Amino acid sequence: VQLVESGGGSVQPGGSLTLSCTVSGFIVSHYYMFWFRQRPGEGLEWVSSINMGDGVTHDADDVKGRFTTFRDDAKNTLYLQMTNLKPDDTAVYYCQKGDNQDDRGQGTQVTVSA
Repeated sequence: VQLVESGGGSVQPGGSLTLSCTVSGFIVSHYYMFWFRQRPGEGLEWVSSINMGDGVTHDADDVKGRFTTFRDDAKNTLYLQMTNLKPDDTAVYYCQKGDNQDDRGQGTQVTVSA
């Protein structure tokens, strides 16, 4: 099992980024998938998740309406589309397969600053 996040970068407030989580060793749609983030000096925070099968998503309150998790089953890839980014969104973002923290990627840095 391997997960690799990409798509992070530096943007101005109000900007957008789409993160990708490329996986190998399993089928994304067969598992609950999660996005977490870790702000500088803070612990890991749940951001968003997507159900196995039906693809219903759930988002943390502070990203609701701005972030969207989706997957491309043909590409077996998970995405996190982030819009109207705020400085407080600055963090390393991780994708995770299921509830096993060992099945988490190395993260991708997102920096939001003017």
